[in-house]
Amino acid sequence: MIRVLTPALAAIALSTLPLRAASLHVEVSGIASNAGEIGCALFAEGEPFPGGNATTRTAWEKADPAGVTCRFEKLPAGRYAVAVSHDVNGNRKLDTNVFGIPREDWAVTNNIRPVMRAPRFDEAAIRVDGRTRTTVDIAR
Repeated sequence: MIRVLTPALAAIALSTLPLRAASLHVEVSGIASNAGEIGCALFAEGEPFPGGNATTRTAWEKADPAGVTCRFEKLPAGRYAVAVSHDVNGNRKLDTNVFGIPREDWAVTNNIRPVMRAPRFDEAAIRVDGRTRTTVDIAR
């Protein structure tokens, strides 16, 4: 006996299948030395960017002037921004001077670098669905 699924039953059946996860690979170039680590902080839309602590995920890679890649796997599709820093002294934070100006190299996705303020999420956001790859240049 052959059973035919109605559109409503088909929709219910398909909704139980796992959604295909997205991935984001951030290729970091412009690394000045092999001292320390490159830190990549992934921010989902709505999180405080770039200096907030509510990051979706972080990745740390040994610094390499030839470049490194931060990989974020199994992400829900959406808009994300990534803040990247070269942590030379190993404290796993972006060191700043008394005025809040970074003393270590940094960058964000879309290579946005405002002069008198921090980058905004909407400027740095990229759409991630499926396999997404982007490049960030950390050189000053």
